[in-house]
Amino acid sequence: MKRSTTSAARKKDTREKIELGGLIVKAGMRYEKRALLLGLLIDASQRLRFNERERVRLTEIGTEAFGYDGE
Repeated sequence: MKRSTTSAARKKDTREKIELGGLIVKAGMRYEKRALLLGLLIDASQRLRFNERERVRLTEIGTEAFGYDGE
């Protein structure tokens, strides 16, 4: 039983990572350096921690981007 649980958790983790990578592609940043991408994400994480208006603004941008392809 434990093995199947571990396997299911690994599959879920892998799927989530693939989906997150897809967001990088969708944002048009596939060929950017990983250090830049990580820096952007860390910076955004820090800014969003204290700025709800920025969170709303960026969420609206993302929602609109998903709307273009039906996701």
